[in-house]
Amino acid sequence: MLTITFTVPDLARMRLAVSPLWEVVASVRLLRTRRPHQFHGRWARTARERIAGTELGLLFDLIDPDVWYLADFLTPPPQSPLPELEGELGALRRVSPDQVRADLDVLAYARRHPLGSLTEVQLPRRLRPPAPGDLPSQAVADLYADPAAGITRLADQISAYWELAIAPHWGRIRALLDSDVMYRGRQLGQAGPAGLFADLADTVRWRDGTLFIRHRRFQGARQLAGEGFLLIPSAFVWPTVHSSTIPPWQPTLTYPARGVATLWDDSAQATPAGLAAVLGNSRAALLCLLDAPRSTTDLARRTAMTAGGVSQHLSALRSGGLVTAHRAGRVVLYARTAVAEALLESAGQSSGR
Repeated sequence: MLTITFTVPDLARMRLAVSPLWEVVASVRLLRTRRPHQFHGRWARTARERIAGTELGLLFDLIDPDVWYLADFLTPPPQSPLPELEGELGALRRVSPDQVRADLDVLAYARRHPLGSLTEVQLPRRLRPPAPGDLPSQAVADLYADPAAGITRLADQISAYWELAIAPHWGRIRALLDSDVMYRGRQLGQAGPAGLFADLADTVRWRDGTLFIRHRRFQGARQLAGEGFLLIPSAFVWPTVHSSTIPPWQPTLTYPARGVATLWDDSAQATPAGLAAVLGNSRAALLCLLDAPRSTTDLARRTAMTAGGVSQHLSALRSGGLVTAHRAGRVVLYARTAVAEALLESAGQSSGR
């Protein structure tokens, strides 16, 4: 069990952000698992085919699903809520050589010790440098020897992997992550930390100013001291969560975004006949699809309507008080209102009798 105790300044500095770089790291970790979950099975098969023959050795060697530690320099905390990959790669390139080596010292320690303790790794500079065989490959050893050249090589591999495995699907992944950030922000605003963490993951709970995270192979206690806390939703970390609590990095929790089970599902939901009779088939179908906030492009793809047609129907639904719109970076996400939820519930009950 890992416990993280918050001060008032930490609560004030708690924030949510999307991270394209985290999606690269989490998806590589998933590809390296023996049997990726069925949620991502189709994506995993396609991604493996697309990256075959591409030089990605350093990236893949650094991410081992059987080791409890993930080198923190791989995922510098995003400085804005909705960063682009290039901006995050810029932050990666600016990580100091000393910090790269310090994180690799922890990685070597984690490979030697299958069960980790925060007490022992809280100050990485006190760990002994890796011995031969402590690091996962010669490519990672070369990174340790020359961090500047190695980070450049790593950033190039991340860019290549992104274009092949993530970029073709980024629209739908980004919509999923943005909708989660919108939901969590609303929960935080309405109910504070208790509401924010209430349904975040089965292994996470909040009580009296302390966050409890159940890890299978890591334990310890972390007293925050004004650093704040960062939460990052991910499409690929399910069913686990990943915590980063070793100084000097900002304490971070990466967790499964809501609705990840439907990420690759293009099937349309059944539309209650009574609702279609009142609103029309197209508007009723769009309302049913807004079980999570979605963009016009996502809705057009799921319904085979044109983006212009979807936009017209959404405008009508907004005028009727059934849909709201929220801007998330460059994208506008649409969500059902409480009136729409009640209408759908009533229509579903009526069709079931």
